[in-house]
Amino acid sequence: MKDASLALALSGISFMLAVIWGSPLLRILRHYRIGKLIRVEEPGAHMVKMGTPTMGGVMFIVPITLLTILLNAASLLNFIVLGKSVLLPLIVLLSFGLIGAIDDWEGVRGQRKGIGMRARTKLALQLLVGFGAAMGLKYVLGVPDLYWPGAEKAIQLGGWYIPIAVVIIVGMSNAVNFTDGLDGLAGLISATAFAAYGAVAIMQGQVFLARFCFTVVGSLFGFLWWNAHPAELFMGDTGSLALGATLGVVALMTGQWLLLPLIAIIPVSELLSVVIQVAYFKITKGKRFFKMTPIHLHFELLGWSETQVVQRFWLVGLLCAILGIAVAFV
Repeated sequence: MKDASLALALSGISFMLAVIWGSPLLRILRHYRIGKLIRVEEPGAHMVKMGTPTMGGVMFIVPITLLTILLNAASLLNFIVLGKSVLLPLIVLLSFGLIGAIDDWEGVRGQRKGIGMRARTKLALQLLVGFGAAMGLKYVLGVPDLYWPGAEKAIQLGGWYIPIAVVIIVGMSNAVNFTDGLDGLAGLISATAFAAYGAVAIMQGQVFLARFCFTVVGSLFGFLWWNAHPAELFMGDTGSLALGATLGVVALMTGQWLLLPLIAIIPVSELLSVVIQVAYFKITKGKRFFKMTPIHLHFELLGWSETQVVQRFWLVGLLCAILGIAVAFV
């Protein structure tokens, strides 16, 4: 109970830090004119978002980093608040955040304005960091390879673990990136998923990981203060790539990564919708399976309002996250 209380307290502190930091960050982004560019083919209602400050992922990355570093530094004074194990997800958060920031800058103010970093370059960087993280999980932290729901002992995957872990980290990074398209959607969905894995970590006795998860949740709520409809700020690739990759790492640290398609059902569905659309387009030589992808745009074109899409997607995500926690401990 004490562990859960401290985890929730950390979420409150990170929330306040993110909210306070939000106003000066907005002024900085507006000063440098780092504004969102909207695709012409997107629903017409999105045009009002043109120019809204992006790279807002910095708003939650900074409080998460400060709290994690400060609380680890406290261990030098024999106050064990966070363990060294959370340094790996923090490094992944910062690394993918940097990749996303370069992509955002290239797309807004760089030489590839409106396009961003080359897809092959971005994927190569993601794979490189993902491989390093997978090696750290396996050979430094020694996390369990895989827990099958209901089983007490972890299943050993041997040499398969590294490639699977890389796919999960990079895949989730891009999944949350596809989810980031409507006001509040990626933030709400990510906060729910991190809270679910935080609960799983508490029940596993991984108190340090649980505290890290709820620090992320609090910071995301602070970001949502500014990102709620109508959004004053977008997280951009700076935030979405970082969140997805970190969520993948957290899931791998618990060993319950098989539950990612359930706990993170919305990001996974967004990613799958893009894969299906591209494959169907190539097979049928020009036909589309969805009206537009990622799938939240499909529902907008069906007539759902932006607020309806976000609220309904979040309700589905919340229910599935609860089910995921239940399945983890059947």
